[in-house]
Amino acid sequence: MYEQISANKWKSWLMMLIFILFITLLGFVFMRARPSWGPCIFVGSFVFAVATAFGSYYWSDRLVLSISGARPVSKAEYPHLYNSVEGLAMAGGLPVPKMYVIDDAAPNAFATGRDPEHAAIAVTTGLLQMMNRQELEGVIGHEMSHVKNYDIRFMTIVAVLAGTVTLMSQWLLRSFWFGGDDNRRDMGQLGLVFLVLAIVMAILSPIIAQLIKLAMSRRREFLADANGAMLTRYPPGLASALRKLGSDQRPLRHANQATAHMWITNPLLEHRGKLNRLFDTHPPLEERIARLEAM
Repeated sequence: MYEQISANKWKSWLMMLIFILFITLLGFVFMRARPSWGPCIFVGSFVFAVATAFGSYYWSDRLVLSISGARPVSKAEYPHLYNSVEGLAMAGGLPVPKMYVIDDAAPNAFATGRDPEHAAIAVTTGLLQMMNRQELEGVIGHEMSHVKNYDIRFMTIVAVLAGTVTLMSQWLLRSFWFGGDDNRRDMGQLGLVFLVLAIVMAILSPIIAQLIKLAMSRRREFLADANGAMLTRYPPGLASALRKLGSDQRPLRHANQATAHMWITNPLLEHRGKLNRLFDTHPPLEERIARLEAM
């Protein structure tokens, strides 16, 4: 667990550095491919990358909560949720995270934030209606483990940066189709090489962003399951919750590719095919349940 916490801290900074370098490189290639843009695109890409990277560190949790449709809740509205979170925070020696609810019938949950002092846990109303107390504590224990292990920082930064890479590549690619020929006949061989390279990078950037998310280890979920079971002292609670989550077929309205890896189970129904599981950021539910039942 302590190795995971240390790794998540330095991996977060490494991911931000890689993002800055990649976007700057993308700007340089497009500057050479479109000479009329001049150095503005290169400098602008660097400034944009730095601002986005550090913005994702401080404000990505608010962005993820917003696009997920989460709203803050009071103890009077959901006392059983508050009691579970407060009790498990005390058991784990953690500050009590802020609590949010997503008005959606599909059961699911995630945690976000940059550290335990600035953490938030969001659950859907469907999850609150479906789970009994022990199952709810199992889910909350899993999410509290993500908070304690600093998974929340790494996962949230990855979500924002990967989404930004995809959006920027799409904008740059459209600039080629609708931005004029830029006197390409006079560009020379080197200019044409950069032109081809720019188009290839714009096409491949979303794929690279997706691979970055897939590079997140499934071991992260296994560790959160194990640590969550330690917090609740009752592994069958989380195992039963995962079994219910796996059997539910209702689509999550606010689910998207950028944040799918943050939820306790993948909210995208199309991922459940056997081929898609090869590229899933979550381990198979059957394997997670089996490990919990063996504890």
